[in-house]
Formats: sequence, C-alpha cells, structure tokens
Amino acid sequence: MNIEGLTGQSLRVGFAETADDIAEAQRLRYQVFAHELGAAIGNRNTQSDSDHFDPHCTHMIVREDRGPIVAYSRILTDDAARRCGGFYSENEFDLAPIRALNGRVMEVGRTCVHVDYRRGPAITLLLLGLARFMEHYAFDYLIGCGSVPLKPARAQALRSVATLIRQHGCPEPVRVAPRNPFPDAHDPQGGDADDDGATPALLRTYIRLGAYVGGAPCFDPEFDVADVLIVLFRKRFDHSYLERLLARACRPHKQHVA
Repeated sequence: MNIEGLTGQSLRVGFAETADDIAEAQRLRYQVFAHELGAAIGNRNTQSDSDHFDPHCTHMIVREDRGPIVAYSRILTDDAARRCGGFYSENEFDLAPIRALNGRVMEVGRTCVHVDYRRGPAITLLLLGLARFMEHYAFDYLIGCGSVPLKPARAQALRSVATLIRQHGCPEPVRVAPRNPFPDAHDPQGGDADDDGATPALLRTYIRLGAYVGGAPCFDPEFDVADVLIVLFRKRFDHSYLERLLARACRPHKQHVA
C-alpha cells in the first residue's frame, strides 16, 4: 500500500519503517500524553511510551521533510489483535457487539500531534492516511477510544459526553458497555446535556467523518479522561468531507516575507 502521495505544506504521511522511526514516535507519544497531559504512562527514564501492543501494530507517522515526526497513530488489525490477545479498547469496553458484526475491524490508538503542528495539516494527513488504509485493505469498521479530559471541568466533560451519545450514539445492537463506568455520568436522554464545549477537536472530526459513539463512557485513570468507543462504518464515511480535508492539507503554503 502506498500513501506517500499525501502531502501538505512541508509534511508527508507514511509508515514507520525502522526501529528508530518507532522509537521516535514513542518519544512523541510520551511527550504529548505524559508531559503535556500528565498521563501515568511510559518510562520516565527513557522518555518513551510503549506497550505490548506496539510490536503487533502498523505505525503511521507524519514527518516534516528531513525533520522530526510531528503526528502519529497506530493501527491494530483484527488479525493482529487475535495474535496479541485482543484490541486495546477491550481493556475498557466489552466489545462483544463489535465482534458480532459481519466484516473486518481495525483499531486506531495513541493518536497525537506535536504542539507546534496542531493548527496545520498534520492531523488531516494522519486521518487521510488512516482512511486510505481502511479502504485499501477493505476494513468494514474502524474503532478506537476517543478521550474527553476531565480537567479542569469534570461536570462539563461528562455533559459533553452525554451530548455526543444522545446525538451520535450507535444503533442499540452495536452499543458497548464500559468496564469502569462513571457513577455520576449524566443520563444521555436527559435535558441538561447540551454543552459539547469540552469535546476535543479530534473526536469532533471523527464525528464529522460519520463515526458513531459506542455508548456510555469508561473512566481511564491513567489518562484521567472519559473514554468513549468510536465506531466508524466504512459505508458511512463522509468522502466529501475527506476531499475537503485533502484539498486543505495539500493547499500550497504561502511564504510570507517580512
């Protein structure tokens, strides 16, 4: 599979091909999740985040030309998940309804972008790379944990999650149950959950692409977030939105002269 044609400004999306590439991506993960977000993950001595899923994953990266990795996501296919004991999201959700679906499933995770590249095309290129992977290998479903930070406003975060469930929840047969539910989570059918201001941009983008929210949130103490399962059916992909993202990502970058 070739995704090397996806470029934007001075960035290019591709796959980590060497151990050094993967190690650099794991350092970016640690920088974003541990340093910035305070997650209790990774190795402080090596400044690196890794786990037992990594050797079984395909690692997608966005790199500055002749420069560092600035965005990252890993892909765990259904075949690879069987070899390593299951999907990462099975630590947080009972995926029996997902496993009952007809078709292939791929999981994405540890998606992150360097702080200096969050206003540019980096995340767009990453999502486009994931979309091409899904199409090329004919995966019917994409899943992954979408996180809503609980700080600084826990109540607002849970209201945002309830809004997502109410407006974009999966059909009932596909809904999953969290293994560590919130006892104080708002009823998604309630009338006080109209505030989605705490929803992170990446999660909002998945929703715009056509993703469902898989059901009630799970509390992830390592990251101190409310996680929901994102479920994206390939047949629901908003390809017009993807085309707009691609045009924006590949638009020539204007050089400003002082």
